[in-house]
Amino acid sequence: MAADHSFDIVSEINLQEMDNAVNQAIKEVVTRYDFKGTSASISELNRKEKELTLTADAEQQLDTVKRVLVEKMIKRGVDTKCLDYQTLEHATHNTVRQKVKLKSGIDKEKSKEIQKTIKELKLKVNATIQGESLRVTGSKRDDLQAVIAHLRTNPPEIPLQFNNFR
Repeated sequence: MAADHSFDIVSEINLQEMDNAVNQAIKEVVTRYDFKGTSASISELNRKEKELTLTADAEQQLDTVKRVLVEKMIKRGVDTKCLDYQTLEHATHNTVRQKVKLKSGIDKEKSKEIQKTIKELKLKVNATIQGESLRVTGSKRDDLQAVIAHLRTNPPEIPLQFNNFR
């Protein structure tokens, strides 16, 4: 099979847009009437660690803080599937805190899952795992486009982008 065409499946976050979304969410939390005098807050995005912290007086309020963040992400076109909520912690002064990590890259397990899904399509394509991404090759552009279409309509629990279509 002459592999004339290929593309890469990656999972990346536009950190600049994520930063913008977080900053807009912080502004809203600070100015919202229902959060006045409470400990509701969102920390700035730590770009190096790819994480931020949400704080609130109670779990219910924390859910509202999360909704604000998700709303801003959607408005800025950042896939909310990149959010990986860590364990809820009970912090000082009767507050609750939750770290949120940003998932990027495709881990081995998820790569194998995507590879299997592509194989089950029974198209004449090959999916090779390359670190935190996958390269899909095939001789027919239509087959490659069918793979992309399938993954768009049946996405895994992580955001996917398709790059370098040749």
